[in-house]
Amino acid sequence: MTDNITSAAKPVIWTVSVTRLFDLFRDISLEFDHLATITPIQLGFEKAVQYIRQKLVTEHCDAIIAAGSNGAYLKSRLSVPVILIRPGGFDLLQALGKARRVADRIGVITYKAPLPALQEFQKSFQLPLEQRSYVTEEDARSQITELKASGIRVLVGAGLVTELAEEAGLAAVFLYSAATVRQAFSDALDMTRFSATVRSSAQRDTLRTRYGLGDLVGESGIMEQLRRTILLYARSPAAVLIEGETGTGKELAAQALHQEYFAHHRPRAGRGSPPFVAINCGAIAESLLEAELFGYEEGAFTGSRRGGRSGLLETANGGTLFLDEIGEMPLHLQTRLLRVLEEKRVTRVGGQQPLSVEFRVISATHCDLQQAVAEGRFRADLFFRLSALRLRVPALRERGDDIALLARRYLTQSLAALDAPLSDALQRRIALCLPPLLRYAWPGNIRELRNLCERLALLLSSDMIGDERDLPALLPELYDAENTLTVSPSAIDALAQCGGDRSAAARYLGVSRTTFWRRLKEEQAR
Repeated sequence: MTDNITSAAKPVIWTVSVTRLFDLFRDISLEFDHLATITPIQLGFEKAVQYIRQKLVTEHCDAIIAAGSNGAYLKSRLSVPVILIRPGGFDLLQALGKARRVADRIGVITYKAPLPALQEFQKSFQLPLEQRSYVTEEDARSQITELKASGIRVLVGAGLVTELAEEAGLAAVFLYSAATVRQAFSDALDMTRFSATVRSSAQRDTLRTRYGLGDLVGESGIMEQLRRTILLYARSPAAVLIEGETGTGKELAAQALHQEYFAHHRPRAGRGSPPFVAINCGAIAESLLEAELFGYEEGAFTGSRRGGRSGLLETANGGTLFLDEIGEMPLHLQTRLLRVLEEKRVTRVGGQQPLSVEFRVISATHCDLQQAVAEGRFRADLFFRLSALRLRVPALRERGDDIALLARRYLTQSLAALDAPLSDALQRRIALCLPPLLRYAWPGNIRELRNLCERLALLLSSDMIGDERDLPALLPELYDAENTLTVSPSAIDALAQCGGDRSAAARYLGVSRTTFWRRLKEEQAR
């Protein structure tokens, strides 16, 4: 985005805060003033909600930035997207460092739940920390009173906690850093740019996919089967329901299916690239979802845009509509969606004239839709309409040696981003870190693996990990008994069990001979 953006074209962002976060917002917002119209609101909780609702009657807002319990309160009560400031590990270490200069014993109070990483950090390094959590202001006051009575002299927390701590006569260290607030502004701008892209895509007649079949990386049999199934389904225009746990890559599979389908079914000349329009049915407030999907006419509701706006069903015309987390769609919108799919016509909110649409629909869910149908939370007729073809994306723990393959890939990418040379010594340390990765059940799947590899790369590049013995303190989640898989026999053990017959050993482990050879070589090199 260029610096000379007109005021009319700028996204509108409101910052909502109380206490010392207001001052930090004021300072950082000056850095983004050329990119957005930023308005500070120095209110909290219900007062902020009432003020914002009244303000929205006459004004437009693209995003709100807030933090902590105040941000969570706004997010649950407003239709405008709320970007929450999330403190990172650097914020926490910086705050603890400041607090240690005041007193040896430190109290940390966070919203809703303690920080698991901080608990493990405390155990590993025997830090004298007292960690508490709160939900309401009264909870926070009570926790501060208890910590003061126990002899704590300094507290680390967000704005509300630091304000109450100082009222109680304690030293207070603010948790949020300028870098974290800057990131929240960047996230808000990214979100508004994406929304603008979706809104203008009807004119551009294209939303391109980023991923294809080649991005479904993996050598396991179950991934090969997934790729073959996508190629098969690409022959048909029928609706596809993609099922799989959170983080397995369902949208990636949907984009690959879109690309393969239109590689064989080219649009008519002059129509450009077929659009791929994705919407997460669980990420948009119910009050906004109908307008996003179906569009609206001018005057359909308070605040509606002059001239109306096309919805995503119109935008997807000639391409693919991807409905992520379809199980989260409200029942009354399920009825409207079913009518569009059956009649291939959509009527905007507040409109009378139906418009013809033609698109392929791909849906995705992490929940059991058949169970939702049985419980009356999902329409049976819509379920059958969306699930003409079904595609299951496997969990990472089912993919065997793909875990090591993907881990090496993500580690290499992350180390390159850190400008860390991939020396022989570093590669040996990477190999030592792989066994616990293979034993872990990965409840967050690919997304969790990628994020953990970014952290692991940082630790490896800073020499904080010498061998596997350093991992429990630095990556404690890998050693959670509830998320540990039963370890399969090693290739060396399997070879011994089968009397040196490599083909029999591969069959014993349930892997291909190529995979067995690679696993054997890796084990022998350790």
